[in-house]
Amino acid sequence: MKLSHIKEPRLAFADGTHICPRRGIATYGVYDRHSQTRRTPILLGVVGVSADLEAIASLLERMKTPIQGVSDERKRNLFPDFCGFNSGTGFYAEFVFNQDLGRPIKNSDVSKIAKIKNRIERIEAAIDLYYNEIKFLAQNRPVDVIVCVLSKQIYDAVSKDAVLEEEEQLETSVEVDSELNFRRALKARTMHFGKPLQLLRAETFKTDAKKQQDDATKAWNLSTALYYKAGATNPWRLDRDADHPLSCALGVAFYRSRDKKSINTSLAQVFDELGNGLIMRGTPVHLDKDDRVPKLTAEQAYVLFKSALEEYWNALRTNPKRVVVHKTSNFSDAEADGFLSAADELHIDTVDFVTVMDSKLRLFRYGDYPPYRGTSVEIGQNHQLLYTRGSNWYYGTYPGKYIPQPLELRVLRSEQSADFLAREILGLTKMNWNNTQFDGKYPITLSCARKVGEIMKYLGEHDHPQIRYGYYM
Repeated sequence: MKLSHIKEPRLAFADGTHICPRRGIATYGVYDRHSQTRRTPILLGVVGVSADLEAIASLLERMKTPIQGVSDERKRNLFPDFCGFNSGTGFYAEFVFNQDLGRPIKNSDVSKIAKIKNRIERIEAAIDLYYNEIKFLAQNRPVDVIVCVLSKQIYDAVSKDAVLEEEEQLETSVEVDSELNFRRALKARTMHFGKPLQLLRAETFKTDAKKQQDDATKAWNLSTALYYKAGATNPWRLDRDADHPLSCALGVAFYRSRDKKSINTSLAQVFDELGNGLIMRGTPVHLDKDDRVPKLTAEQAYVLFKSALEEYWNALRTNPKRVVVHKTSNFSDAEADGFLSAADELHIDTVDFVTVMDSKLRLFRYGDYPPYRGTSVEIGQNHQLLYTRGSNWYYGTYPGKYIPQPLELRVLRSEQSADFLAREILGLTKMNWNNTQFDGKYPITLSCARKVGEIMKYLGEHDHPQIRYGYYM
């Protein structure tokens, strides 16, 4: 056994690098600051009751200026000040929201929905209510993102009796309860409008509210999510090692239909060091009677890999020199053969196969805190554990709620060292623009697969899913 520590990957911003998205944006500006195609100003359409439209207008006004973080000096790195969302610092952009971009819904309509006894009918009525206003904004206003504000009454109406979401886990296929989920179904139903949605609870507008994130953290996360959703450019990217050729990561996952009767369908995402990504829906797969783990045939693996890399070429006009494929179950011979055949046809030099799983093993260290994020243990040839969550020297604490669980990495094939693969996965945990706390648990290739699978369940067979991650987060 070999125990080592992987250094925290650095992120690139407009004028410098840092390990922390918040510090990096505040100090060096968003990575795409000098891009001619980024959105600024960012026009926000908002749907909600009149009081909530006024509340979000006040919130956006407040977010133009700095917001103080937690005053405890020991937690300043974990809860830093928000730099303000304006054209002169940090994001170097502005949010625009006015009366013409708001669509008020009636309190009386919300009350009618809340009184519907049948849960499915209640949620469907709420989806219809928001859908009609989203449709108007998408078709009649030049909005970049549409924010749906859920008042307490509507939130209680659509979340009542819902299954509680537990800590995220990796599985060989994304399992989602058959019950109707308001957030997922609304995003799926409105996807064809081509406008990303941001759902917000009105309760989060409260200042210094108990049992909520501090105001600065909420501002950081909301600003970053809206900024990313507004355009095809990114607030940060991984700091690329010039000594290594351009690589991209492809994540493969499976998801079951909501009624659990339909066969599994494959899903793929491609992400590179620049943060470019796309979403694809593959073809149905069959389950063997003796093996309940879904697998691709060689033909399916070939088509999925080739289609994903062709889209990559269309976006960037180049192919990566190396592709690493992440999967939450072991690769079959047929899958590996299919991927390699497509890679050979596209003249891709190197293809690595890495299985990423939740491990049942744990490490313990002396003291009150768990192992550090970045702790890696080789437990055999092509087999290692990696802590992506854990104690963090930069934060000065362990910022999680649960005992951290390491990832288990099984390497079927790779030209890279174990340290390189662990560092790569650690870096990909920082490519989630829905959260500015950098110690994500899973690489974006697989955490994205889960989010996308949850929403794709609500798309019909002939619906065309959007290819940008911003529509699913």
